[in-house]
Amino acid sequence: MGGLFDKQSGHPLADKRELQRIIGELPADNAFKALDEIGIWLDSLLAGGDLPPDRSFDAARQLADAAAPHLRRLAHEYLHTPRLSRAEESRLWSIHSGFWSSFADVLERALITFISRKPTAEQARQMLPALCTYLIGALRTLVKWEQFRYGPPPKEVWRRLGQALLATEAVGVSAQPVATGVLLGNTSALTEYRKAVIFQAASMDSLLPMEIELAECFVSHFLASFDFLDTAEHDCVYWLDLRVGQPPQRLAKMPEQLTPTQRFYRPGAGHGKILAVLRDLERGGDVPPEINLGGQYPVKTLLPVLRHLCAYLAPVPPQRRHDRHRVRHQMQVLHGLVNSFVVFSKEFGGQSLGLQPDSWQVDNVSRGGFGVVLNEPPKDWLRVGALLALQPAGGENWLLGCVRRFYRGVNSESRIGIQTLSRQVEAAELTPLRQGETTGAGAVPILILLEGNLPGEVRLVMPPHTFDSRERFEYMLQGQAVIFESLLLLEHNSDYEIARYRLLPAA
Repeated sequence: MGGLFDKQSGHPLADKRELQRIIGELPADNAFKALDEIGIWLDSLLAGGDLPPDRSFDAARQLADAAAPHLRRLAHEYLHTPRLSRAEESRLWSIHSGFWSSFADVLERALITFISRKPTAEQARQMLPALCTYLIGALRTLVKWEQFRYGPPPKEVWRRLGQALLATEAVGVSAQPVATGVLLGNTSALTEYRKAVIFQAASMDSLLPMEIELAECFVSHFLASFDFLDTAEHDCVYWLDLRVGQPPQRLAKMPEQLTPTQRFYRPGAGHGKILAVLRDLERGGDVPPEINLGGQYPVKTLLPVLRHLCAYLAPVPPQRRHDRHRVRHQMQVLHGLVNSFVVFSKEFGGQSLGLQPDSWQVDNVSRGGFGVVLNEPPKDWLRVGALLALQPAGGENWLLGCVRRFYRGVNSESRIGIQTLSRQVEAAELTPLRQGETTGAGAVPILILLEGNLPGEVRLVMPPHTFDSRERFEYMLQGQAVIFESLLLLEHNSDYEIARYRLLPAA
């Protein structure tokens, strides 16, 4: 930095050999302990205000490089371990959120200090590409981890993102490539910022954490095919202002005043390329080998993610299909396939048989479902995709729904979007058939959805890993013997599956 930041510091991380010793002594076989120590050192960089910005950045970067393999291992555990306890899930989430928050704070402090010392243009071109790329990447990753828990984005994150990008644009280095190793890959400040924009536009709050991670991988791969413009075109979908601390906004109409710091986004060729991958997978193809998803995944895991991205990153994103109406009433709620089977069984006459339903406050209703406001911490089972049996307070009939959106607000308030699957449901125990004969498998507890189906079809809700395209079910439906012939698995998770079946007359 040309001698601009030669001021000596008493901080141990200011000495390069001491920094290397500290990193070398981090425990290699204990991710929790290593990340805890790294977090302490990052916090010390914030407390040590006399450390020159270039040295503070270099120390933070090397600490982040040391943290990267531990972060990846614990992120894999967070995303792939079935049925983590709430305590373990919270611990893993807090480790990642805490690291990225502290890392971003250190980098932002270094950036502000660097700019305040009025560096020359050459000094800025040397320092800002890497510093701002790491900073924007850290803030973007922090937003992702907040999304894993469906919480609000970090305070003022869009202002911070915009300021970092503007700092690079001021000296013409926003697109300069930066090699960050395994932490963020080969990227740039502009690339990291655009990833944040597409991530926000894709409306991830209806996806599971693993699906959010996969969606980010697809976004990263196709990023260059989306268009980011300095001026608005007729087919732009979102806009934002780098100087204003707000997320991308739908471009329903032109901004009242056009400024040089505004940016505009449109799907460009990106939507068509994602759609092509989706169509290929639906026809039995494979994911192109150049798309790095961080592992191998079954097609049925990828299809919902690609369908979601095709919908929300389309030239015309989804609009609300039904009007909402404000209401205030209570709803009794039971969760899971087993509890739902009990209340829809004719044998039990819609009684909950001693089960203890939760009581939720419905905030709004529409033809497709309703919204709920919870003013207490959500229970362990509450997540996107959770199956719900619901009964309006004072009523006798139950309906079946599932959680489609989950937004964790401040002060323990959560907002939940529930889709109504059917108001007419029958519970039955069905034995699979193959070629007209029983398979020898035991009876399967199934919920038959009698509403909202295509003509000549029904949907069945069944235990996970039950759907088999070779199997059929025989059933006495509304006094008539019918065959349920499998058509398509619609969705699946660790608790249940939903599939379409064709109705055929029994022989």
